[in-house]
Amino acid sequence: MTSKEANTSDLAPLSPAYDGILELAPYQTGKPVEELTREYGVSDVVKLASNENPMGCSPHVTLAITDQLGQLARYPDGNGYYLKRDLADFNDVDMDCITLGNGSNDLLDILARSFVSSDDAIVYSQYAFVVYSMLAKMQGATGIEVPAHHFGHDLKAMRQAVADNPNTKIVFIANPNNPTGTQLAHSELREFVASMPASVLVVLDEAYIEYSPESNNRALLDEYDNVVIVRTFSKAYGLAGLRVGYALSSPAVADLLNRIRQPFNVSRIGLAAAQAALADSDFIETVRQTNQEQMRWLEKQFDALGLGFIKSHANFIMVDMTVDMEDTTAASINQALLEQGVIVRPLKGYGLENWLRITVGLAEDNLRLIDTLQSILNDEP
Repeated sequence: MTSKEANTSDLAPLSPAYDGILELAPYQTGKPVEELTREYGVSDVVKLASNENPMGCSPHVTLAITDQLGQLARYPDGNGYYLKRDLADFNDVDMDCITLGNGSNDLLDILARSFVSSDDAIVYSQYAFVVYSMLAKMQGATGIEVPAHHFGHDLKAMRQAVADNPNTKIVFIANPNNPTGTQLAHSELREFVASMPASVLVVLDEAYIEYSPESNNRALLDEYDNVVIVRTFSKAYGLAGLRVGYALSSPAVADLLNRIRQPFNVSRIGLAAAQAALADSDFIETVRQTNQEQMRWLEKQFDALGLGFIKSHANFIMVDMTVDMEDTTAASINQALLEQGVIVRPLKGYGLENWLRITVGLAEDNLRLIDTLQSILNDEP
């Protein structure tokens, strides 16, 4: 029996810890290049689905990885001392304010397991990262989705949701938000955090902070012990394949998280690569500038094609595929793109059936996307 055919009766006499687990669907990742090649026989594939850095990583990372190849039989430093030291300097915090994770997803999971029980609630926005709702189900907790405002977080409504649900333990806020690319102002977030009970943890997911430095809310850590900032090396730093993330928090929160996290949750290669990536500020500045230039170019092309989009502060753009063409939908356009070797991200799982999320690629990737999209919309063979 395949996993798709399995049902709850197959578990008998075993049972999951929480009923919510049965409501979970496996996280849908972007279609791998290899899978598209197998399905359609397309060899020249452009992947613009997973918000990866098309420029790769700093050349210093390759050297750092090479230096570790003779040590693969040895466990990594379980405390990640040297990476923590550099992160502490980079973010102007003490080392005991840092928790390392196997990507930022690992840290979000650790936070939920550390603070949320089945009697508690997690608040998050509509159209925010799908993992937040998954974490509520995994903990057997109540997930409270607050309707979005112009595709972004409605902090006033989220504040009311916390007031209406005194069992709230965590509020997740993605800034910039994935998949919509929206961004909150410092003043809005500060006011929101100030209004939260000290017993509610406000988790700021800053996975795309390098593309939008103005959304850095590190200063909140100096004023509020119930704020946690989660970041990753998977996006701008180009280390998605190595899975390295970190959380900044009060020492007390970090101490709890470090009790829960798995030992050696970041590999020896991951630690070395992240340390080298963090040190190359020139590379990150080039990545940021290139992304901004290509984002502006794509916006002009979407305007020319008559496609709406949401202004993004990250390295992707959410595009409205509502067009005046019979039998043409976001799903059909996505399928046509796949058949021609272009992978983007459908957003049906977010309740955004008419939208596609498109990662900003290199100039040649973006040109390929627009040329292919134009031929599809013009119904060209």
